[in-house]
Formats: sequence, structure tokens, C-alpha cells
Amino acid sequence: MKIKSVETFVLSDKLEKSFYFSQWSYSERKICLVKVTTDDGQVGWGEGYGPADVLSAGVDFLEQFVVGMNPLNNEAIWYTLYRRTLDYARRGILMASVSAIDVAIWDLKGKILGLPVHQLLGGKQRDIIYPYATGLYFREERDLTQALVEEALEYKSLGYKSLKMKVGMSIEDDIRFVGEVRKAIGDDIKLMIDANHAYNLKEAIYLSNAIEDLDIAWFEEPISPEFYDQHAELRASTSIPIAGGECEYLRWGFHNLLKNNSLDILQPDICASGGLTEAKRIATLATTYGVELVPHSWGTYVAISAAVHFIANLEAIPGRLVMPEFTMEHDRTVNGLRDLVTLPSFEVKDGKLIIPDTPGLGVEINEEALEKYRVK
Repeated sequence: MKIKSVETFVLSDKLEKSFYFSQWSYSERKICLVKVTTDDGQVGWGEGYGPADVLSAGVDFLEQFVVGMNPLNNEAIWYTLYRRTLDYARRGILMASVSAIDVAIWDLKGKILGLPVHQLLGGKQRDIIYPYATGLYFREERDLTQALVEEALEYKSLGYKSLKMKVGMSIEDDIRFVGEVRKAIGDDIKLMIDANHAYNLKEAIYLSNAIEDLDIAWFEEPISPEFYDQHAELRASTSIPIAGGECEYLRWGFHNLLKNNSLDILQPDICASGGLTEAKRIATLATTYGVELVPHSWGTYVAISAAVHFIANLEAIPGRLVMPEFTMEHDRTVNGLRDLVTLPSFEVKDGKLIIPDTPGLGVEINEEALEKYRVK
């Protein structure tokens, strides 16, 4: 059995209403899915995180090195792609293209063997994940504070035990928005904030100190991902755990974060930082430093399902009689590509995600919707 082809599908969906965060605004959702097909017609699906058109070009370039290889030899394929791109892609979008192919090959391998990806990774360590709802972006509203409160209460009504909101437009607004959301949802729901590296160190310390009494579960990407030492300084200045890593790549990049004591929580994006193959290594590295890992995931159910299987396999460090609840990101922003093109083998009900045992990633593709949203 050999890989016959690697195809890309750039999908786009215009939003009825734009939303924004500290860096950019979104008027459409655009993603790149990858389809790997064998010479006997079996198929695996992957996804890359980053600019879809550039990702697609990267995958098209990498196809020549993958065609003809045995899809069961996923680590050999990964190493081939890593070596082929090492001179010019240790970070960035071409590594996301590698990641998309890698995720597709894990899905394909699972389908060939009739096994879920979490079993291929080494086994399911838990049956349930308690995902957190990602939303609460900024948008044009007559009363944005009230709109954020209503959205947060909707997630609470759906059973989510934790949720994440955006900050980073201004410290004054952040303090008001976070305070009102916390008051509305009560103390029994975990609340995380994400600045998307909008602040400098002084601003991040000020904001952290101002909201420490609101029981913030973590402060995500408070400052630029380039400043490893400043992250460590921020950690020493607040009791709020500091999270980040969605802008980091490969185990060597995450080693820089770890050896500099930059973060309490690592957040690699599986579809950008090296795929499931490299995410497994990053997780092992994190255990040697005793640092928690919660993957970043912002795409279709291909990406989300990859995170599900990855979290299913993670070790609890330290082990204990009553194991801690594991979480992962569940994007709730408007995304027709996620909800209409990809069909997962799980649902989040009452704040719980039962880990599926479907072969591969357990995601079906609606071919009709795929063609509807495909950029020709």
C-alpha cells in the first residue's frame, strides 16, 4: 500500500457579522483541509492552522516527497518532511503544511487498521474530556458588555464548566468586561482570558494585578511570544497561571519556553507545530518539566478531533488516586466550515465530551458542503 495523492481544499465562508480581537478582525472563515489517498482508495483528512492559501501551496510543494510512501510509516514520513523543510521552515506556515499532512496520515492509518487515533498514540488514559468554550470576541454592539454577558450565560446554560474570553483592546475595557462576565457566571465556572500578545510586560502585570481577585484560570498570550524571559518575569508577578505556545513550533521551540520558565501551561496547535507526531514529543518534553499542556485548536472538527485524541492519551503528571479533569479548547465562534463540512463522532453535552472509539479521527466530510465552500 502506498500514498497515491495529497490534495488540498481551500474553503471560505463569508460571515454575516464580523468579529475581532486584539490583532485583527474576521469577515470570513477560511481554512485548508488536506486529503491523503492511497493507491487502494483509502482516505485520511488533515487540517493546517494558518493562512489557507499559503498552506495549500506548502502542501502542494510537499506532496512530491510523500507520494509512494507507506502511510503506516507515519514517523518516517514526518522525518522526511522535516528534513526537506529544515533549512527554511523551522517555524511558520510550511511547518503548518507538514502538520496538516501528518494529521491526515494519522487519520488514514487509523482507518486502515480499524483503530482510533488515541489507541495508535498509545492508549486512552480517560473516557471524558471537559472542554472549555472559546468565544466572547469583540464585535460591534450597542452594549458590548451586555452582549458578552449574554454569550457567557449561553455557554453556561449549555453545561460548559469553563470558558475563555478575549481581552487586549484596552486595559480599562478588559477590567470592566472580565468583571461583568465573572459576576454574571458566578464562581463555579472557570474563566480564562486571552490577549493574543497585545500587551507589553508592564501592561500585562498591571492587568493581572487588577483582576487577580476574579479567580482567572489562566492568562493566555499576554505578551509577544518572542519574549521568553519577560514571560518568566510576568509569572513571578502574578498568581494567575500564564499560558501560551500557539505561535511556537516543534519540540525545540517549546524547549525554549520550558527552560526559560516562561509558562505554566503549554498550548501547541497540533495543526501548526508539527502535527500529532510532534505534539506527542512536545507532551513528553512537558512532563520532564512538570508543566501542564492544553492544545490550542481553532478550526474545523478535523483539528478539534485531533486534539480530542491527543488529550485522551495525555499522562496526568503527577498521578493521583482521583485524577484531575482534562480540558481542551472547543471553539464556539460562528463557523459554517466547521459545522457543515465536518461531522464529528462526538458531541459536547452537559459540559462533557465522551471520547469516541471510531477508527481514525472519527470525522466524516460532507462532500456536497466541501464543494459548496471550496475556493475554485
